[in-house]
Amino acid sequence: MTAVAIILSGVLIAGALLAWPRTRRTVTTPAERAVHMALHTASQAARPLRRGLTTESAEEAAPHLRALTGAEALGLADAEATVLAWDGPYDELREVFADAARRAVATGRPVLVSGPGTGGRTLIAQPLATEYGGIIGALGAVTTEQPDPGKLGAIAEVARYACGQVELAELDASRARLDRAEVRALRAQISPHFIYNALNTIASFVRTDPTRARELILDFADFTRYSFRTAGEFTVLADELKNIDRYLVLERARFGDALQVRLQIAPEVLNVVLPFLALQPLVENAVRHGLAGKPNGGTVSIVAADEGTDCVISVEDDGVGIDPELLRSGALDAIQTGSGPTGSRESAHVGLANVDDRLRAAFGDDYGLVVDTAPGAGTKVSMRIPKFRAGIHA
Repeated sequence: MTAVAIILSGVLIAGALLAWPRTRRTVTTPAERAVHMALHTASQAARPLRRGLTTESAEEAAPHLRALTGAEALGLADAEATVLAWDGPYDELREVFADAARRAVATGRPVLVSGPGTGGRTLIAQPLATEYGGIIGALGAVTTEQPDPGKLGAIAEVARYACGQVELAELDASRARLDRAEVRALRAQISPHFIYNALNTIASFVRTDPTRARELILDFADFTRYSFRTAGEFTVLADELKNIDRYLVLERARFGDALQVRLQIAPEVLNVVLPFLALQPLVENAVRHGLAGKPNGGTVSIVAADEGTDCVISVEDDGVGIDPELLRSGALDAIQTGSGPTGSRESAHVGLANVDDRLRAAFGDDYGLVVDTAPGAGTKVSMRIPKFRAGIHA
């Protein structure tokens, strides 16, 4: 049985190995050594392929894939049948592999080449087929023996494994692109009305209080610089709070005493990492709707508490509230509310579904937004964030 057959048919054995107590134990039996070696080799191949299928990653992965197949030489080609890597002897078969890879990609079926021009060897070109039927390239294995069904099955399984790792790389890239698109969408939602109001507020101080106008311009510049930064999809709570403070300075300049703000921040959670601009929409909505329909203004409370392994952040207003049925309907970003004596209507909660999606994508379904509200009773929006999560950093 080849190493590949062992790794692919011995999942239960591998699971048992992973479940062993974390004590030093010598791997002694041939089966244990084979499983250990196959797992190690597979992980070595996966690491470069998780960067995508490129010349660099193919060259790095090819020796490990060759060991998994037991082939005497191995090649990797992309979807255009361009040979990205060739590991082992028989370099004269690269062109044979390129032609076989072209046919394998076109048909989606393995191609065997032997006879004249191969020096008595057999080359198997196995398409790298995705789960949904796409072909991203081909894997070529060279053997000096007539391949039996077990050998062909092992090569097919290694090709499937390699393709899966490349698909995961594309999934990671797609998620990163989606995160960037969602941040851009959030910026587009936040910026128009706030920037317009902030500039009008600053303009009103230019003649009456130039010093105050200058301070507000600097706060506005810092706010926009942070909000439209291009580096990273995550930030630390301390930086998010600094930017929210600039936002509130500008809003208080506009509303005066009609806007009251209360903050309660536990110092030990200031370095917690959260998605960029995750807190800003919550505060903006609280300001807008904490003041909506209240002639004497309203209060916004921001609390960040340390709860063991998690940080819980809540933003609460004492405004008009929301009908819970609208929240249960899933229309979180399409809620409409009356505002002002004319009964004009506007989008009530900007970007909350966006933030909820990003929290769940980053930390799992246990970490989305929780909204507590009722008509006339204000709104409280909370988020729970792990204080540490491997692979996520600002």
